[in-house]
Amino acid sequence: MSALTSLPVFGLALTLTVYLGAFWLYNRLGRPGLASPVLITVLVVAGVLELTGMPYDLYLQQVALLTALLGPATVALALPLLRHGRALVSSTPAVLLTLAVAGAVSVTVTVGAMRLLGADDGILRAALPRSVTSPVGLSIAESLHASVPLAVVLTLISGVLGAVVGPALLSLIKVTDERARGFAIGLTAHGIGTSRVLGDSAVSGGWSSAAMVLNALVMTLVLPIVAGIATA
Repeated sequence: MSALTSLPVFGLALTLTVYLGAFWLYNRLGRPGLASPVLITVLVVAGVLELTGMPYDLYLQQVALLTALLGPATVALALPLLRHGRALVSSTPAVLLTLAVAGAVSVTVTVGAMRLLGADDGILRAALPRSVTSPVGLSIAESLHASVPLAVVLTLISGVLGAVVGPALLSLIKVTDERARGFAIGLTAHGIGTSRVLGDSAVSGGWSSAAMVLNALVMTLVLPIVAGIATA
């Protein structure tokens, strides 16, 4: 088994195979939130690593190509923003207010929860970028001298939960406007949530990508300040 896992392509082949299978199952079942391809892939790959005893650092080396493609993939998710740019500009006051309120709530909840649970400063710094899309969030984690692997896990959990629970929760509280639904998902579930709503509506996907990009810009400036205050 160790000979198999040490093959340079093992991690890449495993991840792609599981994701493609999960994506097929996701569409086959009618795209239910709990069958999110990202969620299934994370669980299966984590299980394989645990069963084989494969070191996580070795896995990261083998999937370096996928990691390098995170940036271009995030840019691609922002393309729908171009189609809805005019509508976004016309709603500037509402967009700015939503960004400010959502950012304040996100930071307050994160810091409050970490302190309530007795987390140390290292875990707090890794948790702060959880609502920021992965490539930007990882850069923020590095700038905060946080654990990058832990930041990856927390970012994935935040994105998957937002993609799974977000649409159902918005429907439960009667939010039907596609722009509001997309913007809310983009703020809380970044790229994973955006890819989820893109499959449901081009309008929601465009507004979700807008929220993802704008939130990343704001948090890049705000989180280092918050980390300095919270861990002082």
